[in-house]
Amino acid sequence: MSSKTELKPKMRDRAVLFATLLLFWIMLNGTLAADSLIIGILVSLIITVLFCSGLSFFTEFRATPQAFAAGILYYIYFFKELIKANFRLAAIVLSPSLPIKPGIVKVRTKLKSRMGRLMLANSITLTPGTLTMEIDGEWIYVHCVTVESTDIDEATAQIVAGFESYLEVMYG
Repeated sequence: MSSKTELKPKMRDRAVLFATLLLFWIMLNGTLAADSLIIGILVSLIITVLFCSGLSFFTEFRATPQAFAAGILYYIYFFKELIKANFRLAAIVLSPSLPIKPGIVKVRTKLKSRMGRLMLANSITLTPGTLTMEIDGEWIYVHCVTVESTDIDEATAQIVAGFESYLEVMYG
């Protein structure tokens, strides 16, 4: 491979990282005032230069119409699961018998990208009653307040499959 061919993806990765950081800056500040924008550009540029290889997982998003649609559907699914899990956990906590069956479940993911796996692990952890403990290749170890199944395929379907269907389109 020529150095020119290798340079293009690196520049694209840096541009995506810079744009992502600047977008977050603008969203957090809620203004497009010149002084705020200049500071945002400088901070985003410094971070991009210092961490261009360390934050490369931002660039793994597949920028296709299907991926953007999957992103919207993913967040709808995530919030639906978040609400359901909150009600389930509240019912457990409010029950006098405290019907818990804690345990660690091993599940499998089809996701290949680091960002896809990170998003999956965070989605599991942010859902009340579950906590991602470790990611080891295709395996994810999840602590559950109430273990419903110790069978890997069944647990994967219950915990991972919903999130994974969207993340696979977004990150692969």
